[in-house]
Amino acid sequence: MATVISLREVIETLEMQGEIVTATEEVRRLAEEPEESQDNLPEWQREMVRKVRAILASSRCLQLPDRFRIHEWSIMNEFAEAQHSNQVRQELLEAIHGAGAFRMFRSTIRRLGIEKGWYRFREEALAEIARDWLEAHELPYR
Repeated sequence: MATVISLREVIETLEMQGEIVTATEEVRRLAEEPEESQDNLPEWQREMVRKVRAILASSRCLQLPDRFRIHEWSIMNEFAEAQHSNQVRQELLEAIHGAGAFRMFRSTIRRLGIEKGWYRFREEALAEIARDWLEAHELPYR
């Protein structure tokens, strides 16, 4: 029986915009070298190398969509465009252009009192990305 993946866990991981296990290129390189060559490494680094080695050796690990696939600015733009009020739409569109767009957007949604709506919209966008990713890899989910 195939393992059923929790859609909620995938979404939460996407929200963190990271991988469950991250490593520097140096750690990845070390993981590809023989284990005995790491005797002089500190224990914390040897542990990370062991984790990365296990991931590289596993055929069950897949990389989640990265920041290029989860384009936060596009999600903010879609949210702005979906607003029924012309004034709200315009304020949000102005907030996401120029320096400090993410900070300005957060400030604007707070000021307009639409934070809950934004977080629901964002979560649904991430859910759609997660479902697409799971389906592309033919992974069952609930």
